[in-house]
Amino acid sequence: MTESEPSSVSRRRLLTGVGAGLSLAAAGCLGDESASITPISLDGERACDQCGMIVEDHPGPVGQIHFEDDEPEGGRPGQFCSSTCTYTYRFDAEDAGRTVRAAFLTDYSLVEQEVFEEGSDTMFSSHVEREAFSRMPALTVVARSEVVGAMGPELIPFSEEADVDAFVEEYGGEPLAAEDVDRGTLEAL
Repeated sequence: MTESEPSSVSRRRLLTGVGAGLSLAAAGCLGDESASITPISLDGERACDQCGMIVEDHPGPVGQIHFEDDEPEGGRPGQFCSSTCTYTYRFDAEDAGRTVRAAFLTDYSLVEQEVFEEGSDTMFSSHVEREAFSRMPALTVVARSEVVGAMGPELIPFSEEADVDAFVEEYGGEPLAAEDVDRGTLEAL
């Protein structure tokens, strides 16, 4: 690691934080109540609402969804062990008439991920702390890369274009806006 790397990471985090703050302020001025919703940490024995696996026990991106109503989650956001589970639950909930107020995924531009091999699979470390999440509209996900997550083939999210480019160069895949993911995207994984 060079001496300049920590400052670029710090600068990136600062710029991301400033950008997030400005977007929250602008949304607040426009009366968007969902702008005040912040992610929570998904540590401890929290089980995925889609598949039941313990969120922090598995590699790869994780997610959370804050709904307009509190059920069936009981006043907490929906919590998920993978981006695949996050999207699947979201699509099913929206089909059932539920309204998403805010949705978050791990943002690998914000964290220092570890890369590890398990058998022939390449995996990224999981990050469940609240500071590791960004809102879905701010993210680009990479589909069909060599990196897998808790549920196998995975969508790997980033907020920085340079990080997306570096990831695709190293692990392959196809970038797309996180908000453009649909059921067909998941089926093609």
